[in-house]
Amino acid sequence: MSAEATNPATPGPVTGAAARWRARIDLRRLGRAALLGPAARDRLPDAIGHVAEAHRAHHPDADLEPLRRAWVLAESSHRGQMRKSGEPYITHPLAVTLILAELGAETTTLTASLLHDTVEDTEVTLDQVGEEFGAEVRFLVDGVTKLEKVDYGAAAEPETFRKMLVATGNDVRVMSIKLADRLHNMRTLGVMRPEKQARIAKVTRDVLIPLAERLGVQALKTELEDLVFAILHPEEYEHTRELIVDNASREDDPLAEIAEEVRGVLREAGIQAEVVIRPRHFVSVHRTARKRGRRLRGADFGRLLVLVGEDADCYGVLGELHTCMTPVVSEFKDFIAVPKFNLYQSLHTAVARGDGQVVEVLIRTHQMHKVAEAGVVALGNPYVGSPEEPGAVDEERVDPTRPGWLSRLLDWQAAAPDADTFWSTLREDLAQDREITVFRPDGGTLGLPEGATCVDAAYAQYGEDAHACLGARVNGRLATLSTVLKDGDTVQLLMGQDPAAEPSKEWLEHAHTPAARIAIQRWIATHPTQESAERGTGGESGSFVPGAAAPEGVGGSAAKAGATEPVGVVDQGVSEAPAMVAGSASGGAALPAADDKAGPARAALAEPASASAPDQQTPARPGTANALVDQPGATVRLAGCCTPVPPDEIIGFAVRGGVVTVHRVECAAVARMQGMGRKEVGVSWGDSAECRVTLFAESFGRPHLLADLTEAMAGEGAEIVSATVEPPSQQRVRHTYTVQLPDAALLPSLMRAMRNVAGVYDVSRAQTPGA
Repeated sequence: MSAEATNPATPGPVTGAAARWRARIDLRRLGRAALLGPAARDRLPDAIGHVAEAHRAHHPDADLEPLRRAWVLAESSHRGQMRKSGEPYITHPLAVTLILAELGAETTTLTASLLHDTVEDTEVTLDQVGEEFGAEVRFLVDGVTKLEKVDYGAAAEPETFRKMLVATGNDVRVMSIKLADRLHNMRTLGVMRPEKQARIAKVTRDVLIPLAERLGVQALKTELEDLVFAILHPEEYEHTRELIVDNASREDDPLAEIAEEVRGVLREAGIQAEVVIRPRHFVSVHRTARKRGRRLRGADFGRLLVLVGEDADCYGVLGELHTCMTPVVSEFKDFIAVPKFNLYQSLHTAVARGDGQVVEVLIRTHQMHKVAEAGVVALGNPYVGSPEEPGAVDEERVDPTRPGWLSRLLDWQAAAPDADTFWSTLREDLAQDREITVFRPDGGTLGLPEGATCVDAAYAQYGEDAHACLGARVNGRLATLSTVLKDGDTVQLLMGQDPAAEPSKEWLEHAHTPAARIAIQRWIATHPTQESAERGTGGESGSFVPGAAAPEGVGGSAAKAGATEPVGVVDQGVSEAPAMVAGSASGGAALPAADDKAGPARAALAEPASASAPDQQTPARPGTANALVDQPGATVRLAGCCTPVPPDEIIGFAVRGGVVTVHRVECAAVARMQGMGRKEVGVSWGDSAECRVTLFAESFGRPHLLADLTEAMAGEGAEIVSATVEPPSQQRVRHTYTVQLPDAALLPSLMRAMRNVAGVYDVSRAQTPGA
């Protein structure tokens, strides 16, 4: 039984204008099985002559001897076997090989294609294939050989696909053979029971078609879509088929008219180009009808394809069309400058006719067209130029054509705990149509599916080490891990150093990729809820979890503050009945003052500085940098809103009570003071280098963060006068520290040391009023 007789998706003969729409790669014509006939020993058998002819069209110098030997082995091995359609079984590997030959596959792929069912369905072994045809052919045949249902039961199909994907990761030609194999099987699916047709069609729709799209093999993908459409949606398919046939019978053809006009424009411009009409396939016509929401017109049934010799000519054609015709600018897309993730390159535009019909135009070079149709098949042998002695066939081989999406798929499939998880996750992953590219600060890139979040980026870059991710910056700005990324974003992932870091269960809500979800789920599965709770609340002293008790100072003994209140911290002992210091930093609880044992520097917090003699400049209060003012008898105060320290440029203002406040010149309060007419007073730094400064630290919550931070500050010689920690918000925590430094020159190194603490993403000086 012929393919046409058993395939419900094959349209009947079309004449008239449709004859001009014949695809350049007519796979249906090539899918017809050739008659088997006798052949002389010194030439190829007649039945494989079509393969040789198609192969030589792409590879004129190809050695056909491996094909001849593969044909002899395949034909003899399958002799006597019949397909359910009633044809000799050998017609199947022959048709699969014809498909690949027309797409431009090289000799090794065609050799393996002829043999792809021998190990599965005959007495031929993989070792025999390897001895006769070499390691590469053996690897390809093994990659497409199904696992035995006897051994794997219901898991045989998903495990076969898992095996095939792993092999594809080492050699993309494995999937090329599988796609051609599925295409011929779909063409002859009409002899199967309806329920089996539907099951195979659904797997083709969910797995094979997305893989064909990602590998760029559009010629296979479009026909597979039509075949699936015919089986799963027969009524809509038949309606679409009638639309195509009716349009083909029209006397007028707007596409042909526009094509001739385009040829004339390019002729006058001196651009050598081939202009052809590309008919839309059935699914494309169906989608267009639903998108337009109206009756389709002649121009809706196809597109114009303009083929040129060089990349620059593509833009030349675009310029001429937009100059001489009426362009629809919103339809312009440049996939040459920015290729699609599946290797596709082309310029897309559209021009409008006088009657309002819009004709889409694709502009590309002949080489781009070859890749657009055949995808990875057109790339040939990825191992040309590799060392003469490749590793053993079982070793992993790095394929330079492996796309980023395939690498990600291979990463997460290895972590899938069982066949069902792999199968359902694979379908879900492949259902994501578009890929985006985000940039790392080091210039590297990450390929992610559209809709991916910072959680997905973390697991894509760090694998399971992403459990320690604390947050992210997107385009330089702090972002939550749930932030959805856009194409072209720059993502800096902020990582902790704790090897026992735990992922948050909330991350599952934001994980879009299988790699992220599987890694988080596996961690949760191996850490029971009770254990996780103990780890979160029973940490060693000195740990800090947002919303829980914080440690006291560097020593790290647990504070007695409430779990949800901000905590005040000092670096020396706190009295049993601490006084509350007025004017503590805003945003947290009032700070417990140090007792008298803390020394004069602490007392200075509660006492204003004494006035100096009338004939001297007045210094600031004790325990701070020595700021001198030109107003005799004035009390000097360093502003808490910007905490100036040497060598900051400073300015003074006279306020009530004979007090002069000293601000950094860039402080936001300066403009307000000047606007109020406050008197400016000359100020300068004295000889003392000791200073007191207020710092803000922004961090993500994690165990031991506060202990690590205060230890880093102490290591730089900073005496912590007071500190507050605000309640966490969206996993972020804000700390305010007032510290005493023996030398203002230590401030830059102190801030660097604080920033280097894992989990701290920013440290800044106080700069705003009321800080």
